[in-house]
Amino acid sequence: MTMNIAIIPARGGSKRIPHKNIRDFNGKPIIAYSIEKAIESKLFDKVVVSTDSEEIAKVAEDFGAEIPFLRPIELADDFTGINSVISHTLNILDTDGYNFACCIFATSPLLVIEDLKESYDLILQNDYKFVFSATEFPHPIERGFKKKDSGKGLEMLFPDQYMTRSQDLSEWMHDAGQFYWGDISSWLEEAMNFNENSFAYKLPRWRVQDIDSLDDWKRAELIFKVLKNY
Repeated sequence: MTMNIAIIPARGGSKRIPHKNIRDFNGKPIIAYSIEKAIESKLFDKVVVSTDSEEIAKVAEDFGAEIPFLRPIELADDFTGINSVISHTLNILDTDGYNFACCIFATSPLLVIEDLKESYDLILQNDYKFVFSATEFPHPIERGFKKKDSGKGLEMLFPDQYMTRSQDLSEWMHDAGQFYWGDISSWLEEAMNFNENSFAYKLPRWRVQDIDSLDDWKRAELIFKVLKNY
């Protein structure tokens, strides 16, 4: 029998959206959705929130998560990667006997339990080190361009692809920012998530919304309301 732990990173120092991880989202703190979905999935023996904030810790506990410690300040700055946070949590907790850890992001109100279950089956039944949520770019990245550093004119990322038909271009994906499954040893090694031993679990674009600005937040709320009545 496998044992799994869900870890939800939620630091208190969000700058672009103050109190982002516990801000009200359609009637409850946004982190509550991640906690509740993790618990309802029945995939996890523990659901833990890693935070440096006593305020976030209290909210997380109210919705059923465990907060066995407060994250040290040196792991709660703008430069600390998720892998370091998960590794730190696993090193502190007694995870002997655990097989997999799933990092679920605190701002994932569009998370679907079935996606957690299907992606878990993928890592359980295959030789993957990581399985994570991803989605396709809405437009071919080969068509990407930017303003030149001089401020005058444009520069294409892939000028040699300018005349290629869009249907002949490759499908590129990006991290959907909802969850990462990984085996315990890979998390402890802080291994790179994107490698030959990783699998991208594809989500439809209409169920993915990164939340980095207030505009993103409003868009996510609109999608949430539509899906609620879908």
